[in-house]
Amino acid sequence: MKLKLKPLRDQVMVITGASSGIGAATARMAGERGAKVVLVARQEEALKAVLDDIVRGGGSAISVAADVGVQDDHDRILERAIQSYGRVDTWVNNAGVSIFGKLESVPLEDQRKLFDTDYWGVVYGSMVAVRHLKKSGGALINVGSEVSDRAVPLQGAYSAAKHAVKGFTDALRMELREEGAPVSVTLIKPASIATGFTSHARNYMDVQPTLPPPVYAPEAVADAILHAAEHPARDLYVGSASRAISTLGQNMPSLADRMAGWLFRQQRGGTPAGGGSDSLYEGGGSHPAEQQAGRRSVYTKVAMNQPSPSLVAAAVVIGGAACWLMRARR
Repeated sequence: MKLKLKPLRDQVMVITGASSGIGAATARMAGERGAKVVLVARQEEALKAVLDDIVRGGGSAISVAADVGVQDDHDRILERAIQSYGRVDTWVNNAGVSIFGKLESVPLEDQRKLFDTDYWGVVYGSMVAVRHLKKSGGALINVGSEVSDRAVPLQGAYSAAKHAVKGFTDALRMELREEGAPVSVTLIKPASIATGFTSHARNYMDVQPTLPPPVYAPEAVADAILHAAEHPARDLYVGSASRAISTLGQNMPSLADRMAGWLFRQQRGGTPAGGGSDSLYEGGGSHPAEQQAGRRSVYTKVAMNQPSPSLVAAAVVIGGAACWLMRARR
């Protein structure tokens, strides 16, 4: 069967981690564009808020309270989607959580739990999605990170999980291509995004965590995800900073290592660590964005329109220069 992705208005889309952040932004945008959306997260009340937004806007959605770290929950997600809409056309594995702190300070049981969500959640979802999508075609979209290509200090377990997601996604893509399966497999690699990311994260530092600049709007990631749902793409970087960090890490790893001091400082906020809850073991509901952002990514827009390689390279250079200027001012 030849690979052909449907317009969003004709799609049924599963989105995990849909109760907040990137997942919620993607779900709302997909609903606005006519897709039927299956919202998945652990926290039912937060899911209902997103579902209500979609329905009020004239869209169609259902919610499924599920834990992506539990293998059997994915069969239940697919079953609910088929019961309600008859099929799935795009499956987005987006759910994730982080831990801030030096690796020696993070208990191994917490690191394993992070992998249950960030890695095994992607594996379980991908296996169920591929089994279904092989029959009629569609898109599998896994949300990685800029740290899929280049690890950062103070988020070592998260970096390791996102590296694993990249390796798994790349291998799965090659196997499906060799088989001739009508499934597009895309890895999305966002830079820092203004969501409840640090509020959801478990923190082992003595100060509140923060994200390195520049920080992009979650809608920039949603744009990339929905583009991949309609147009087969291998990788999509969200933010020129993500592309620049990946390029630097791959081509000048020693220089990237020397940036560790800057990364330490940028992830340590100016306020003492609080005793708030996190979402490592239990769904934490929605959190307000902890950093201001309205930044959209010109680089990502350019890349999605498939311009000449020289234009993409120019966007990367400009974005990288802007990042370095921002760092110098700090």
